[in-house]
Amino acid sequence: MTDDKDVLRDVWFGRIPTCFTLYQDEITEREAEPYYLLLPRVSYLTLVTDKVKKHFQKVMRQEDISEIWFEYEGTPLKWHYPIGLLFDLLASNTALPWNITVHFKSFPEKDLLHCPSKDTIEAHFMSCIKEADALKHKSQVINEMQKKDHKQLWMGLQNDKFDQFWAINRKLMEYPAEDNGFRYIPFRIYQATTERPFIQKLFRPVATDGQLHTLGDLLKEVCPSVITPEELDGVKKNQIMIHGIEPMLEQRYFLM
Repeated sequence: MTDDKDVLRDVWFGRIPTCFTLYQDEITEREAEPYYLLLPRVSYLTLVTDKVKKHFQKVMRQEDISEIWFEYEGTPLKWHYPIGLLFDLLASNTALPWNITVHFKSFPEKDLLHCPSKDTIEAHFMSCIKEADALKHKSQVINEMQKKDHKQLWMGLQNDKFDQFWAINRKLMEYPAEDNGFRYIPFRIYQATTERPFIQKLFRPVATDGQLHTLGDLLKEVCPSVITPEELDGVKKNQIMIHGIEPMLEQRYFLM
């Protein structure tokens, strides 16, 4: 995977044209103009929307401002989900720009986690990285890194610096040639039609007969209801997406 730099770069620089509009019941001193932004798919809403927050706070009284949160067509947007995931789950079949509503009051306590600072986002991100490496390398790679490496990984994401991020992340994506792959594939399957947060199970990249598993193999084992015989024959009944792209189920390289 670390050799596919053009693909990695294309994924990193994936952007979603977005229009932010202040909720109509928010109290303002003058009309609030919409704010347009190209959102990076691989980042988090609360990490890349400082300009959005400042834009709308200019037309509001300080006493009317509390924690910012976002919603799309009545659904609060979870800040701890990557932006691309939120879009693919909720809005992939809608016209662009993606229209997001901005709120500064009535925080939906039952639906969203609070995000008091960027330190909270960093803690969540690093937790995901460590969980993935536990599956891939028994945590050996992440534990051998120095604190400055962890910080460089985070700063690369926060500042949208591809080379800075991948200088460290490539170590997490490598494995000895004799291993023929990671121990397990770190993955999460999110479904738009269920309230279950996600599906996550242990899944090895190589079958017992030595054959590399495909995306179709993974889906058949952990989420069989998604894969019908027609789906395997190319007749689509479900939309399966990774980074906004519908992948071929028979491809093997995605797991490596």
